[in-house]
Amino acid sequence: MLKLDILVLSVHPDDAELGCSGTILKHVAMGKKVGFVDLTRGELGTRGTAEIREQEATASAKILGLAVRENLGLPDGFFENTKEYQLKVIASIRKYKPEIILTNAYHDRHPDHGRANELVETSAFLSGLRKIETWDNGVQQEAWRPNHVLHFIQDNYIEPDILVDVTDYWDKKIESIYAFGSQFYNPEWKGEPQTYISSPEFINVVAARASEFGKSIQVKYAEGFTSRKILGVDNLFSLK
Repeated sequence: MLKLDILVLSVHPDDAELGCSGTILKHVAMGKKVGFVDLTRGELGTRGTAEIREQEATASAKILGLAVRENLGLPDGFFENTKEYQLKVIASIRKYKPEIILTNAYHDRHPDHGRANELVETSAFLSGLRKIETWDNGVQQEAWRPNHVLHFIQDNYIEPDILVDVTDYWDKKIESIYAFGSQFYNPEWKGEPQTYISSPEFINVVAARASEFGKSIQVKYAEGFTSRKILGVDNLFSLK
């Protein structure tokens, strides 16, 4: 069994690269085991195909140094926070037993993001209830609840509860984003319409947000996260 320190459960392949890949790179460098489980294949995306995005997700996983990357294959655009899909997410949480889960924003420009947030948040709680039965390769899984569920910040501005300095990992974060050549700016990509995120200016918006967050903690770039529960520290001197 592969136990993860951090499990990223996000709805579309490339959501995590945009929202939290700097933080992931930083923790992988610290020796933490990190995995991604994408909820959908992003098959409704304007550009590319689910098969192309699968290849891109594999390439990005290598850049990020992930221990594992899987896809649950939920229906892009049409999944709901229902028992059927909760059980699939619960099975992933119990499979990898993460201490921390990172997931989509509370609300965002894309309605899938907020719905994924609710699905993951609900499933993370239910995963700790031993009377809910899930199975992996014919073996009943043990109940497991992560210590924390944090939500990265996406297109809409949301005031963060936590900021993580990702300055040293910024260039590699951008590399992981551009692994999705069908989705983001790629002068070699021909024959399909340009979208909001495929314009060359979009990456400047990503950098501006990270720079804004970084300024708040006196670093060049930072990624922000929110939490539904109040977070504590062991002592005041651990505050940055």
